[in-house]
Amino acid sequence: MPGWVPHGALHYLAHTETGAPIRALARQAGCHASTIMRQIRRIETRRDDPLVDAALRRLGAVRRDLDCNAGPPAGKTTTMNTTAAPLLDEDTFAAEALRVLRRLHETGAVLAVAEGMEKAVVVRETDAGPGARTAVVDSAVAQAMALKDWIAPGSTGRVTRYHITSAGRGALRRMIEDQGAVAADGFAEDQTAFLSMSCDPQMEEDGDTEPTPRRNRYCLSESPLSALARRRDKSGTPFLEDGLVHAGERLREDFELAQMGGGITQNWDHFLTPGTKPTGRGDNSGVMAAAEARKRVADAMADLGPGLSDVVLRCCCYLEGLETTEKRLGWSARSGKIVLRIALMRLKRHYDETVGPGGPMIG
Repeated sequence: MPGWVPHGALHYLAHTETGAPIRALARQAGCHASTIMRQIRRIETRRDDPLVDAALRRLGAVRRDLDCNAGPPAGKTTTMNTTAAPLLDEDTFAAEALRVLRRLHETGAVLAVAEGMEKAVVVRETDAGPGARTAVVDSAVAQAMALKDWIAPGSTGRVTRYHITSAGRGALRRMIEDQGAVAADGFAEDQTAFLSMSCDPQMEEDGDTEPTPRRNRYCLSESPLSALARRRDKSGTPFLEDGLVHAGERLREDFELAQMGGGITQNWDHFLTPGTKPTGRGDNSGVMAAAEARKRVADAMADLGPGLSDVVLRCCCYLEGLETTEKRLGWSARSGKIVLRIALMRLKRHYDETVGPGGPMIG
Protein backbone atom coordinates (compact mmCIF):
# COMPACT_ATOMS: atom_id res chain seq x y z
CA MET A 1 0.00 0.00 0.00
CA PRO A 2 1.31 3.50 -0.78
CA GLY A 3 2.32 5.78 2.07
CA TRP A 4 -0.59 8.18 1.64
CA VAL A 5 -3.14 5.60 2.88
CA PRO A 6 -4.08 6.48 6.50
CA HIS A 7 -3.39 3.93 9.23
CA GLY A 8 -7.08 3.83 10.14
CA ALA A 9 -7.98 2.82 6.58
CA LEU A 10 -5.31 0.11 6.62
CA HIS A 11 -6.72 -1.32 9.84
CA TYR A 12 -10.26 -1.11 8.45
CA LEU A 13 -9.28 -3.00 5.29
CA ALA A 14 -7.33 -5.62 7.23
CA HIS A 15 -10.34 -6.24 9.47
CA THR A 16 -13.10 -6.18 6.82
CA GLU A 17 -11.31 -7.65 3.80
CA THR A 18 -9.11 -10.29 5.42
CA GLY A 19 -10.90 -10.82 8.73
CA ALA A 20 -7.90 -9.87 10.88
CA PRO A 21 -8.92 -9.75 14.59
CA ILE A 22 -8.94 -6.35 16.24
CA ARG A 23 -6.67 -7.57 19.04
CA ALA A 24 -4.13 -8.86 16.54
CA LEU A 25 -4.14 -5.50 14.74
CA ALA A 26 -3.70 -3.72 18.07
CA ARG A 27 -0.70 -5.89 18.99
CA GLN A 28 0.85 -5.20 15.60
CA ALA A 29 0.26 -1.45 15.90
CA GLY A 30 1.38 -1.31 19.53
CA CYS A 31 -1.83 0.26 20.85
CA HIS A 32 -4.97 -0.73 22.73
CA ALA A 33 -7.70 -2.69 20.96
CA SER A 34 -10.21 0.11 21.65
CA THR A 35 -8.09 2.46 19.55
CA ILE A 36 -8.27 0.15 16.54
CA MET A 37 -12.01 -0.29 17.09
CA ARG A 38 -12.59 3.48 17.09
CA GLN A 39 -10.59 3.80 13.87
CA ILE A 40 -12.62 1.09 12.17
CA ARG A 41 -15.95 2.54 13.33
CA ARG A 42 -14.95 6.02 12.18
CA ILE A 43 -14.03 4.75 8.70
CA GLU A 44 -17.30 2.81 8.51
CA THR A 45 -19.37 5.89 9.35
CA ARG A 46 -17.62 7.84 6.57
CA ARG A 47 -18.66 5.42 3.82
CA ASP A 48 -21.71 7.58 3.13
CA ASP A 49 -19.24 9.94 1.46
CA PRO A 50 -19.11 8.78 -2.21
CA LEU A 51 -15.41 9.59 -2.56
CA VAL A 52 -14.46 7.78 0.64
CA ASP A 53 -16.56 4.76 -0.36
CA ALA A 54 -14.94 4.65 -3.82
CA ALA A 55 -11.46 4.96 -2.29
CA LEU A 56 -12.11 2.07 0.10
CA ARG A 57 -13.50 -0.11 -2.67
CA ARG A 58 -10.41 0.59 -4.78
CA LEU A 59 -8.06 -0.10 -1.86
CA GLY A 60 -10.03 -3.21 -0.92
CA ALA A 61 -9.55 -4.65 -4.41
CA VAL A 62 -5.81 -4.02 -4.18
CA ARG A 63 -5.69 -5.56 -0.71
CA ARG A 64 -7.40 -8.71 -1.99
CA ASP A 65 -4.91 -8.88 -4.85
CA LEU A 66 -2.02 -8.56 -2.41
CA ASP A 67 -3.40 -11.40 -0.32
CA CYS A 68 -3.94 -13.61 -3.37
CA ASN A 69 -0.46 -12.90 -4.74
CA ALA A 70 1.34 -13.29 -1.43
CA GLY A 71 1.97 -16.93 -2.21
CA PRO A 72 -0.05 -20.17 -2.07
CA PRO A 73 0.10 -22.69 0.73
CA ALA A 74 2.56 -25.54 0.40
CA GLY A 75 1.68 -27.93 -2.41
CA LYS A 76 -0.86 -25.54 -4.04
CA THR A 77 -0.73 -23.05 -6.88
CA THR A 78 -2.58 -19.79 -7.50
CA THR A 79 -3.30 -17.46 -10.39
CA MET A 80 -2.12 -13.85 -10.26
CA ASN A 81 -5.07 -11.49 -9.82
CA THR A 82 -4.56 -8.16 -11.58
CA THR A 83 -8.13 -6.91 -11.70
CA ALA A 84 -7.52 -4.00 -9.31
CA ALA A 85 -6.71 -0.60 -10.79
CA PRO A 86 -3.19 0.65 -9.94
CA LEU A 87 -2.96 3.06 -7.02
CA LEU A 88 -1.40 6.49 -6.99
CA ASP A 89 2.22 6.50 -5.94
CA GLU A 90 3.36 8.85 -3.19
CA ASP A 91 5.09 11.40 -5.44
CA THR A 92 2.18 11.67 -7.87
CA PHE A 93 -0.32 12.13 -5.04
CA ALA A 94 1.85 14.77 -3.32
CA ALA A 95 2.25 16.81 -6.51
CA GLU A 96 -1.43 16.63 -7.42
CA ALA A 97 -2.62 17.29 -3.86
CA LEU A 98 -0.47 20.42 -3.64
CA ARG A 99 -1.93 21.74 -6.89
CA VAL A 100 -5.53 21.01 -5.91
CA LEU A 101 -5.29 22.20 -2.29
CA ARG A 102 -3.85 25.53 -3.46
CA ARG A 103 -6.97 25.99 -5.56
CA LEU A 104 -9.39 24.84 -2.88
CA HIS A 105 -7.84 27.27 -0.40
CA GLU A 106 -9.01 30.20 -2.52
CA THR A 107 -12.09 32.07 -1.36
CA GLY A 108 -15.31 30.41 -2.52
CA ALA A 109 -13.57 27.42 -4.14
CA VAL A 110 -15.27 24.01 -4.07
CA LEU A 111 -14.52 20.64 -5.64
CA ALA A 112 -17.51 19.50 -7.70
CA VAL A 113 -17.79 15.73 -8.17
CA ALA A 114 -20.46 14.34 -10.49
CA GLU A 115 -21.72 10.80 -10.08
CA GLY A 116 -20.03 8.35 -12.46
CA MET A 117 -17.51 10.88 -13.83
CA GLU A 118 -13.77 10.12 -13.99
CA LYS A 119 -12.83 13.75 -13.38
CA ALA A 120 -13.79 16.38 -10.83
CA VAL A 121 -13.46 20.14 -11.22
CA VAL A 122 -12.55 22.97 -8.87
CA VAL A 123 -14.77 26.01 -9.34
CA ARG A 124 -14.94 29.29 -7.50
CA GLU A 125 -18.49 30.08 -6.46
CA THR A 126 -19.71 33.67 -6.19
CA ASP A 127 -22.96 35.35 -5.17
CA ALA A 128 -24.06 35.22 -8.79
CA GLY A 129 -23.42 31.47 -9.04
CA PRO A 130 -20.54 29.25 -10.18
CA GLY A 131 -17.56 31.27 -11.36
CA ALA A 132 -14.42 30.27 -13.21
CA ARG A 133 -13.33 26.65 -13.40
CA THR A 134 -9.81 26.63 -12.02
CA ALA A 135 -8.64 23.01 -12.02
CA VAL A 136 -9.50 19.51 -13.15
CA VAL A 137 -8.80 16.65 -10.74
CA ASP A 138 -8.54 12.94 -11.43
CA SER A 139 -11.07 10.91 -9.45
CA ALA A 140 -8.32 8.84 -7.79
CA VAL A 141 -6.71 12.00 -6.40
CA ALA A 142 -10.04 13.30 -5.11
CA GLN A 143 -10.78 9.96 -3.45
CA ALA A 144 -7.41 9.91 -1.71
CA MET A 145 -7.87 13.47 -0.45
CA ALA A 146 -11.32 12.61 0.92
CA LEU A 147 -9.99 9.48 2.63
CA LYS A 148 -7.29 11.58 4.34
CA ASP A 149 -10.04 13.98 5.50
CA TRP A 150 -8.50 16.90 3.58
CA ILE A 151 -11.84 17.65 1.90
CA ALA A 152 -15.38 17.22 3.22
CA PRO A 153 -18.72 17.12 1.37
CA GLY A 154 -21.20 19.95 1.65
CA SER A 155 -24.28 19.78 -0.56
CA THR A 156 -24.99 16.33 -1.98
CA GLY A 157 -26.95 15.06 -4.95
CA ARG A 158 -25.98 14.29 -8.52
CA VAL A 159 -23.14 16.76 -8.03
CA THR A 160 -21.45 16.75 -4.61
CA ARG A 161 -19.50 19.84 -3.59
CA TYR A 162 -16.46 19.41 -1.36
CA HIS A 163 -14.63 22.13 0.56
CA ILE A 164 -11.19 22.09 2.12
CA THR A 165 -11.03 21.17 5.82
CA SER A 166 -8.73 22.37 8.58
CA ALA A 167 -6.74 19.16 8.09
CA GLY A 168 -6.39 20.02 4.42
CA ARG A 169 -5.16 23.52 5.25
CA GLY A 170 -2.63 22.03 7.63
CA ALA A 171 -1.45 19.59 4.97
CA LEU A 172 -1.10 22.43 2.46
CA ARG A 173 0.92 24.44 4.96
CA ARG A 174 3.28 21.52 5.54
CA MET A 175 3.71 20.94 1.80
CA ILE A 176 4.61 24.55 1.20
CA GLU A 177 7.00 24.59 4.14
CA ASP A 178 8.66 21.46 2.76
CA GLN A 179 9.23 23.35 -0.48
CA GLY A 180 11.02 26.10 1.41
CA ALA A 181 8.18 28.62 1.13
CA VAL A 182 7.29 31.15 3.79
CA ALA A 183 5.65 29.35 6.69
CA ALA A 184 2.82 31.82 7.26
CA ASP A 185 1.42 32.44 3.78
CA GLY A 186 -2.04 33.53 4.92
CA PHE A 187 -3.46 30.38 6.45
CA ALA A 188 -5.59 32.17 9.03
CA GLU A 189 -9.14 30.92 9.16
CA ASP A 190 -10.53 34.36 8.39
CA GLN A 191 -8.29 34.57 5.30
CA THR A 192 -7.40 38.19 5.93
CA ALA A 193 -4.27 40.09 5.04
CA PHE A 194 -1.22 39.04 6.97
CA LEU A 195 2.28 40.19 7.91
CA SER A 196 5.29 38.22 6.78
CA MET A 197 8.99 38.68 7.33
CA SER A 198 10.78 38.96 4.03
CA CYS A 199 13.88 40.52 2.57
CA ASP A 200 13.38 43.41 0.22
CA PRO A 201 15.25 42.84 -3.11
CA GLN A 202 16.73 46.34 -2.94
CA MET A 203 18.15 45.56 0.51
CA GLU A 204 19.71 42.39 -0.86
CA GLU A 205 21.43 44.38 -3.59
CA ASP A 206 22.79 46.80 -0.97
CA GLY A 207 24.13 43.89 1.08
CA ASP A 208 21.62 44.31 3.90
CA THR A 209 19.86 40.99 4.48
CA GLU A 210 18.07 41.90 7.70
CA PRO A 211 14.41 40.99 7.18
CA THR A 212 11.82 43.69 7.75
CA PRO A 213 8.05 43.36 8.13
CA ARG A 214 6.16 43.86 4.91
CA ARG A 215 2.41 43.63 4.41
CA ASN A 216 1.51 41.26 1.62
CA ARG A 217 -1.77 42.13 0.03
CA TYR A 218 -2.55 38.72 -1.39
CA CYS A 219 -2.33 35.25 0.10
CA LEU A 220 -3.07 31.78 -1.17
CA SER A 221 -6.77 32.29 -0.57
CA GLU A 222 -6.92 35.30 -2.88
CA SER A 223 -5.00 36.00 -6.07
CA PRO A 224 -4.63 39.52 -7.54
CA LEU A 225 -7.03 38.51 -10.31
CA SER A 226 -9.81 37.40 -7.97
CA ALA A 227 -9.44 40.60 -5.94
CA LEU A 228 -9.81 42.76 -9.05
CA ALA A 229 -12.79 40.69 -10.20
CA ARG A 230 -14.76 41.90 -7.16
CA ARG A 231 -14.21 45.58 -7.90
CA ARG A 232 -17.08 47.48 -9.48
CA ASP A 233 -17.49 50.95 -10.90
CA LYS A 234 -20.14 53.47 -9.86
CA SER A 235 -22.75 51.77 -12.02
CA GLY A 236 -22.05 48.39 -10.44
CA THR A 237 -20.30 46.92 -13.49
CA PRO A 238 -17.47 44.52 -12.57
CA PHE A 239 -13.99 45.76 -13.42
CA LEU A 240 -13.19 42.33 -14.95
CA GLU A 241 -15.80 40.32 -16.83
CA ASP A 242 -16.13 36.60 -16.21
CA GLY A 243 -14.53 35.81 -19.56
CA LEU A 244 -11.40 37.77 -18.68
CA VAL A 245 -11.14 36.09 -15.28
CA HIS A 246 -11.54 32.68 -16.90
CA ALA A 247 -8.77 33.47 -19.40
CA GLY A 248 -6.39 34.41 -16.59
CA GLU A 249 -7.30 31.30 -14.60
CA ARG A 250 -6.79 29.11 -17.64
CA LEU A 251 -3.29 30.53 -18.07
CA ARG A 252 -2.50 29.96 -14.41
CA GLU A 253 -3.70 26.35 -14.57
CA ASP A 254 -1.53 25.69 -17.63
CA PHE A 255 1.39 27.41 -15.90
CA GLU A 256 1.04 25.13 -12.86
CA LEU A 257 0.70 22.02 -15.02
CA ALA A 258 3.79 23.05 -16.99
CA GLN A 259 5.89 22.85 -13.82
CA MET A 260 4.83 19.29 -13.02
CA GLY A 261 6.56 17.21 -15.67
CA GLY A 262 8.75 14.49 -14.21
CA GLY A 263 12.33 15.77 -14.14
CA ILE A 264 11.35 18.79 -16.25
CA THR A 265 11.68 22.39 -15.24
CA GLN A 266 10.75 25.45 -17.22
CA ASN A 267 12.08 28.98 -16.84
CA TRP A 268 9.59 31.57 -17.99
CA ASP A 269 11.74 34.58 -17.10
CA HIS A 270 12.80 35.14 -20.71
CA PHE A 271 9.24 36.31 -21.38
CA LEU A 272 9.76 39.18 -18.92
CA THR A 273 11.07 42.55 -20.04
CA PRO A 274 14.90 42.61 -19.91
CA GLY A 275 16.28 44.49 -16.95
CA THR A 276 13.48 43.63 -14.52
CA LYS A 277 13.93 41.21 -11.67
CA PRO A 278 11.46 38.29 -11.62
CA THR A 279 9.87 37.27 -8.36
CA GLY A 280 7.32 34.73 -7.22
CA ARG A 281 7.25 31.01 -7.03
CA GLY A 282 10.07 29.00 -8.45
CA ASP A 283 9.84 26.14 -10.90
CA ASN A 284 8.40 23.02 -9.30
CA SER A 285 9.04 19.59 -10.70
CA GLY A 286 6.26 17.04 -10.68
CA VAL A 287 5.23 13.86 -12.40
CA MET A 288 2.63 14.95 -14.94
CA ALA A 289 3.27 14.99 -18.65
CA ALA A 290 3.30 18.77 -19.15
CA ALA A 291 4.60 19.33 -22.70
CA GLU A 292 1.23 20.52 -24.04
CA ALA A 293 0.70 22.85 -21.10
CA ARG A 294 4.14 24.40 -21.58
CA LYS A 295 3.40 24.92 -25.26
CA ARG A 296 0.06 26.60 -24.50
CA VAL A 297 1.72 29.00 -22.03
CA ALA A 298 4.57 29.75 -24.44
CA ASP A 299 2.14 30.42 -27.30
CA ALA A 300 0.07 32.74 -25.12
CA MET A 301 3.13 34.67 -23.91
CA ALA A 302 4.46 35.02 -27.45
CA ASP A 303 1.09 36.31 -28.67
CA LEU A 304 0.87 38.91 -25.88
CA GLY A 305 4.38 40.20 -26.46
CA PRO A 306 6.54 42.34 -24.14
CA GLY A 307 4.74 44.40 -21.51
CA LEU A 308 1.44 42.56 -21.65
CA SER A 309 3.13 39.20 -21.05
CA ASP A 310 4.98 40.82 -18.12
CA VAL A 311 1.88 41.79 -16.19
CA VAL A 312 -0.03 38.58 -16.98
CA LEU A 313 2.85 36.31 -16.02
CA ARG A 314 3.54 38.19 -12.80
CA CYS A 315 -0.05 38.66 -11.60
CA CYS A 316 -1.77 35.52 -12.92
CA CYS A 317 1.06 32.98 -12.65
CA TYR A 318 3.53 34.28 -10.05
CA LEU A 319 0.64 35.81 -8.03
CA GLU A 320 2.57 39.05 -7.63
CA GLY A 321 0.61 42.04 -6.35
CA LEU A 322 -0.21 44.89 -8.69
CA GLU A 323 1.62 47.46 -6.57
CA THR A 324 4.77 45.34 -6.62
CA THR A 325 4.46 44.81 -10.37
CA GLU A 326 4.08 48.54 -11.00
CA LYS A 327 7.15 49.29 -8.91
CA ARG A 328 9.35 46.66 -10.55
CA LEU A 329 8.31 47.64 -14.07
CA GLY A 330 8.59 51.37 -13.38
CA TRP A 331 4.94 52.10 -14.11
CA SER A 332 2.91 54.86 -12.56
CA ALA A 333 0.67 54.07 -9.60
CA ARG A 334 -2.72 52.47 -10.36
CA SER A 335 -1.79 51.89 -14.00
CA GLY A 336 -1.19 48.18 -13.54
CA LYS A 337 -4.86 47.23 -13.34
CA ILE A 338 -5.58 48.98 -16.65
CA VAL A 339 -2.70 47.23 -18.39
CA LEU A 340 -3.74 43.92 -16.82
CA ARG A 341 -7.27 44.28 -18.14
CA ILE A 342 -5.93 45.03 -21.63
CA ALA A 343 -3.63 42.01 -21.39
CA LEU A 344 -6.52 39.77 -20.31
CA MET A 345 -8.60 41.00 -23.25
CA ARG A 346 -5.75 40.07 -25.58
CA LEU A 347 -5.33 36.72 -23.80
CA LYS A 348 -9.04 35.94 -24.13
CA ARG A 349 -8.88 36.74 -27.83
CA HIS A 350 -5.89 34.41 -28.15
CA TYR A 351 -7.79 31.55 -26.53
CA ASP A 352 -10.91 32.24 -28.58
CA GLU A 353 -8.90 32.13 -31.81
CA THR A 354 -6.86 29.02 -30.92
CA VAL A 355 -9.23 26.74 -28.99
CA GLY A 356 -12.57 28.45 -29.38
CA PRO A 357 -14.76 30.28 -26.83
CA GLY A 358 -14.75 28.48 -23.51
CA GLY A 359 -12.08 26.06 -24.72
CA PRO A 360 -11.59 22.44 -23.76
CA MET A 361 -11.41 21.08 -20.25
CA ILE A 362 -8.52 22.55 -18.31
CA GLY A 363 -5.72 20.01 -17.91
